[in-house]
Amino acid sequence: MTEKVHNELDELDFLILSQLQKDGRKSFTEVAESLKVSVGTIRNRIQWLTETKTLQVIGRVDPEKIGFHAYASIFIKVSPASQIIPVAEKIARLPEVSFLAMISGIYDLEVNVMCRNNDHLIWLMNEKIHKIKGVDETSTNMYFRVFKIAQPDLSLVKSGPASKKN
Repeated sequence: MTEKVHNELDELDFLILSQLQKDGRKSFTEVAESLKVSVGTIRNRIQWLTETKTLQVIGRVDPEKIGFHAYASIFIKVSPASQIIPVAEKIARLPEVSFLAMISGIYDLEVNVMCRNNDHLIWLMNEKIHKIKGVDETSTNMYFRVFKIAQPDLSLVKSGPASKKN
């Protein structure tokens, strides 16, 4: 379904998404005026983008400023491999988890977590993650300083070296 939605996006959809990436609070009227289309068109497009889960407008907070001082990446090896999805589903329910993906390489899952402090992270590892059936091994890396958290540049979908045909 993801590929189908991508193929249904046109230039106007990408322009709308790009505007909302810069300012998710921008009104339909402001977006319409800047793109020189009707407010109704913007309203309908944003409704469709939201219904297809292409767009989700959220408020992004600075974790450090609100009290999360232990930000970490955890690599998890799952055994047996048939448990990867059930383990991922359990981990996804943990409120500390901000990112979770199945990955290639020697580990099966990568998890980013935000904890109040190191004690909170230790508790999460010992009392939650390591107690999940199928978690065989973990490797935790602390983020000392985050330099960038961003959404992808939408122009990369339509241009750039990877999209050019030889």
